[in-house]
Amino acid sequence: MRPALIGLLLFAALTAGVLYFWLLADLPPISSVEQRLIRPTTQIVDRHGRLLYEVLDPNAGKQIDLSLDDVPPACIQATLATEDSRFYLHPGVDPVAIARAAWQNYRAGGAVVSGGSTLTQQLARNLLMTPAERYEQSLRRKLREAYLAWRLEMRYSKDEILALYLNQTYYGHFAFGLEAAAQVFFAKPAAQLSKAECALLVGLIQYPTGYDPLTDPETAKLRQATVLRLMREAGFLTSGEAGLIAAEPLRFRSRLFNIRAPHFVMYIQDQVAQRIGADRLRDGGLRIVTTLDLDLQQRAEEAVRYRLDLLNCRTPGLCDGSTDPNRRVDNAAAVILDATGGDILTMVGNPDYFDTRIQGNVNAALALRQPGSAVKPLTYAAALDPTWSADLGLEPLTPATILADLPATFYVRDEAGGNAPYTPVNYDRLYHGPVAVRTALANSYNIPAVKVLDRIGVETLRRIATQAGITTFNREYGLALTLGGGEVKLLDLTTAYGIFQNGRRLDTRALLDIQAQGQNGDWVSLLHAAAPAARDPYGAQVIEPATAYLITDILSDPLARMPAFGEGSILELPFPAAVKTGTTTDWRDNWTIGYSTRRIVGVWVGNADNTPMLDVSGIDGAGPIWHDLMVAAHPSAPPAFRTPADVITVTICGPSGLLPSPACTRTRQEKFIHGAEPQRTDDQFQRVAVDRATGLLAGPDTPEARRSERTYWVLPAEYHDWMVSQGIPVLPPGAAASSAADSTAAAAAWPAAQQTAPLVLTAPTSNTAYRLHPGVPLNRQRIEVAGYVADGRTWAELRLVQDDTVLATAANAAQLRVWWTLTPGAHNFWLEGRPAPDANWVRTAPAYVRVDGATPAATTITARD
Repeated sequence: MRPALIGLLLFAALTAGVLYFWLLADLPPISSVEQRLIRPTTQIVDRHGRLLYEVLDPNAGKQIDLSLDDVPPACIQATLATEDSRFYLHPGVDPVAIARAAWQNYRAGGAVVSGGSTLTQQLARNLLMTPAERYEQSLRRKLREAYLAWRLEMRYSKDEILALYLNQTYYGHFAFGLEAAAQVFFAKPAAQLSKAECALLVGLIQYPTGYDPLTDPETAKLRQATVLRLMREAGFLTSGEAGLIAAEPLRFRSRLFNIRAPHFVMYIQDQVAQRIGADRLRDGGLRIVTTLDLDLQQRAEEAVRYRLDLLNCRTPGLCDGSTDPNRRVDNAAAVILDATGGDILTMVGNPDYFDTRIQGNVNAALALRQPGSAVKPLTYAAALDPTWSADLGLEPLTPATILADLPATFYVRDEAGGNAPYTPVNYDRLYHGPVAVRTALANSYNIPAVKVLDRIGVETLRRIATQAGITTFNREYGLALTLGGGEVKLLDLTTAYGIFQNGRRLDTRALLDIQAQGQNGDWVSLLHAAAPAARDPYGAQVIEPATAYLITDILSDPLARMPAFGEGSILELPFPAAVKTGTTTDWRDNWTIGYSTRRIVGVWVGNADNTPMLDVSGIDGAGPIWHDLMVAAHPSAPPAFRTPADVITVTICGPSGLLPSPACTRTRQEKFIHGAEPQRTDDQFQRVAVDRATGLLAGPDTPEARRSERTYWVLPAEYHDWMVSQGIPVLPPGAAASSAADSTAAAAAWPAAQQTAPLVLTAPTSNTAYRLHPGVPLNRQRIEVAGYVADGRTWAELRLVQDDTVLATAANAAQLRVWWTLTPGAHNFWLEGRPAPDANWVRTAPAYVRVDGATPAATTITARD
């Protein structure tokens, strides 16, 4: 009996010893908590090793610890409700929380949706375990963590542990502890934090970079609402109190500290946390090497401030307040990328990080804003690209393809699931008739861009933008997407322009290396075991290289953009550069994005509070900053854009985009992808014989002395009114042909569309909706109904008809118009007629119009440039 007992005791002792050495022997003493509270500094440097920021700067003092009496009750309550609601009821480990987490994870199919760690366990893990062990998913780590938590509870009181937790927790933006967080986010001591501010800060603990209110305020507010709900469920708040606190506006501020490129430094923390984890970042002792070029960054910051001062008349001697009023522009952001390596060389998130009046610490380079016309190059890239077009079953457009810049209304899906009319208009409120793709894109005409998007489909633009690097086109959009109807980040949009270098997506980076001191005191990389290989920053092919070159050639063509931007504009540089501007309809955002073969520069100008500027467009807001940054980023001239081998140059008839004919005298050079060049000779410019006495086409009986050869630009019928408005001579009506040959010659002077559609209804525009205005007399709410004979000849009879009701008639006429009083309902209008009394009646296709007292009138969305 006794030997068995002795054996059992020995076995138990041996087992205990093995368990001790396996589980507990190498654990640090609890007393080491005090030593581990002091973290070595972390340095963030630019690409040349120059200091940007030192975390826990010794000159600024060490971390500020608060006693629990100095912490607002709301912060304590929010922390307990969110992180450990049974804190005062357990001995460091909470079996109830563990069981609840296990059940929730089981119901989620094994996914980890809830954790059971207590505040004490979190402290034990962060202060007493090595960085490698903290992330182990093992029973041994859980047991060791629980043991350390129990030991902490034995050594410290609950209040001391809670105070220790609040003083050690990482809240983001390199703020360790509640006092530092209060200073960084709200520029006030922790004791002065409101309930709303406490709830927001506590919400950051779980995911500091993901819930960062300075980069994603909407997500931060949602997280704050979750904290308030947990406080209500824990009995700290009533439903009414929680609602009032959630509605309280928050104004984020930054405490003054020694930092360079502050927006970039705060951006880099997320990059570092993603690579090595927030806990390792919190431990300190790191040297973070970034891609930033400090010299270029400082020049960019100076350019932003200087140009904003000019816009707001804050520069003495350079601004006359009587002629150049304050333009109400407070904020701007700029990004410079290395086009050859993808490195972020500068990031200016605001003109002054510490100016609370303009929300200076908000990084506008990462904020969501509407891009205006700056997104149009992506629309045209998909339309010109052979691969994208083939996938859509379309022939690719070319820079010479003619687009009709004429009034147009489209029907798009509205929020209620119905069809809503959408009528785009140009920035200058004019129509430019037939325009080439080159002209349309270079001058940023809106109507052609919408027509191109209607051709390729909104989903195509969303897909090509996503592949290029825009991460925020993630819902359904209408045709206004090509005019800036979506929201983008400046960094994303600038990155997306990288596809115009070679057709491939540009993968940007902000981080070169993260280093820690080795045993010999030298810096050892945590990312690279050996010297990193040369990096190719370009990823998947998005468009063909030839397409990228054509877009670049258009955006770098000063002659093509001259009608809209004039000669010698701020967009012109002493070296080859492509550029696109963009401004939203209400003057809230304007952009300029451009590039050379070495650098890609993006600039946004606007107001952080979304108030409109005063007549500030991309050309005079963001444009001058872009110009200054492009000059600063190119100490020497970059190489010219290289023409791909499959791009050829062809002489064309400019107005038609076809091969020149003897009658076309307006020729120019155009670039095409080989195989897409025009094969047909121009037939729009026609030389015809005119009777000088009548102004009509000469007939067989016209005396030779009265015959005169003239050249007419013969366009499809849809251009008739535009030609008349521009004073362009329209081919006159001719005399009846006396022979089959004469008849054939006369018909050849008209394009096929006019030969097959002899009548044209010019008004109203089909698929248009109107709303009756209750404050205007009905007899004054009218629209024009009009049409004409396509070839200008006189017809025996013309009639304008609405829903089988004749509105107007005319005999021996070539055109007809009438005013119709709006009447609620759906209506169809058409023009009908017969060329001779005994001929058959001919009619146009009907134009559909809806009149309603409740449905809004046709939507007008305009990109400014």
